Amino acid sequence: MSAPAQKYDVFQAVADPTRREVLRLVAEKERPVSEIAGHFSISRTAVAKHLHILSEAKLIKGRKAGREKLYTLQPESLAELREWLAYFDRFWDNRLSVLKHLIENDKSTYLEHNEKEE
Repeated sequence: MSAPAQKYDVFQAVADPTRREVLRLVAEKERPVSEIAGHFSISRTAVAKHLHILSEAKLIKGRKAGREKLYTLQPESLAELREWLAYFDRFWDNRLSVLKHLIENDKSTYLEHNEKEE
């Protein structure tokens, strides 16, 4: 039997600012739900829903510790985001290099033209 389809992908999960803040919190250290919820002005139930979405996207992992559930970041799941962002880093680096080249060549042409007129 195949594994159930993932309901949320990484991009959907990080689209929400609350979930991005949760990721930052659990990246610092493993935290229980109560501690995570204490950082927000929303209900604990709402925080639990955000944790569920992040878990579905495999960005965080929860483990039982007594009566609490502790959450921690799963950084390897951020690879998809890094790869996507790296594409745009290369894209803009290339565009800016072309622009720099055009500006420098245009400046040289301008200076040469002005020297001939003098």
